[in-house]
Amino acid sequence: MNKDLLELYSDYLLSSFSHTTATGLSRMSAGEVSHDKITRFLASEEMDSRALWRLVKPLARQVEGELDGVLIIDDTIEEKPYTDESELVCWHYDHSKGRSVKGINLISALYHVEGSEGGAFEPGACVPVAFELVKKSEWIFDQKKEKWRRRSPETKNEAYRRMLSACKDNRLKFRYVLSDVFYSASQNMSHIKEELKREFIMALKTNRKVALSLEDKRKGAYERIGSLELEQGAVLEVHLEQVSFPLFVLKQVFTNEDGSTGVLYLASSDPTLDYERMSTIYHRRWKVEEYHKSLKSHSSLAKSPTKTTRTQSNHIFCSIHAFVKLERMRIATKLNHFALRSRLCVKAVQAAFQELQRLRLADDEPMRA
Repeated sequence: MNKDLLELYSDYLLSSFSHTTATGLSRMSAGEVSHDKITRFLASEEMDSRALWRLVKPLARQVEGELDGVLIIDDTIEEKPYTDESELVCWHYDHSKGRSVKGINLISALYHVEGSEGGAFEPGACVPVAFELVKKSEWIFDQKKEKWRRRSPETKNEAYRRMLSACKDNRLKFRYVLSDVFYSASQNMSHIKEELKREFIMALKTNRKVALSLEDKRKGAYERIGSLELEQGAVLEVHLEQVSFPLFVLKQVFTNEDGSTGVLYLASSDPTLDYERMSTIYHRRWKVEEYHKSLKSHSSLAKSPTKTTRTQSNHIFCSIHAFVKLERMRIATKLNHFALRSRLCVKAVQAAFQELQRLRLADDEPMRA
């Protein structure tokens, strides 16, 4: 990996406010770096999750904390409706929209630590420590729809467990794994608790079946979690069929933006957590949504017209690296990502305004003559 070009390209992603192209970067550098050189850089060796860890390891070691460190794993889809379909740019089901969309599916492991008031990392730090791109390289025939469709040789849950194991192998200090409802498979729970020796807090679907005691579990007496009468502020011990340890469940009732009422069931493997503590820790899962938004809004994740699988995936790697740079600046300046980008925007407008004044003066010279 050419680190000089990586730094240059990621800086370009942060400072650009339109599409990011090799030609655009070459123009920005006044021709000192040719567009062919940037194109070759993006088409070079694959920049994968291991390479990301080597880059972010110093920052992770600087901020990590064994007691308050959490690992949040979630995925997002970067829509690319006008890009040619491939194993990387293909159709994925978007749960937020309730339909399939064409684009790139990025799975990230985001490490978050809370900062003490007045401390160096207040209000905390977010570091992406692993990522995977879903590649649907296999074709299968869908009997129900009577057509061929793409499939990944590895499920998202398999990628989830592999990423968690890699974070443990890298000796990253974290106590809890936070996930939404789509990663709450029994196998994932067992992997975290029994193999990684960590705790988790996950959301559960309302139709998930649980037993209220070990005796009920032995008898096969299960009931839907949505039918349980859980009081606000209470934590209930339950048992899942394929999980060997008890879970501790709570119910949150909240009001949506449209005024409707929503219900969220949370389950944890940690018997020491009460309602308030479990709710507070899980609320930190929102950091991954902020990370996804910053990638798209500030790190030019969606602004590259790259065409090949290699250049597309390497652009995403550079965008994640750009996010890490932005997070470093946030820690140093105490300004959030939006404020930092706003400052860059103001400087860009000022530079454009000054250039306009020079052009107008040059245009006025012949008229005065």
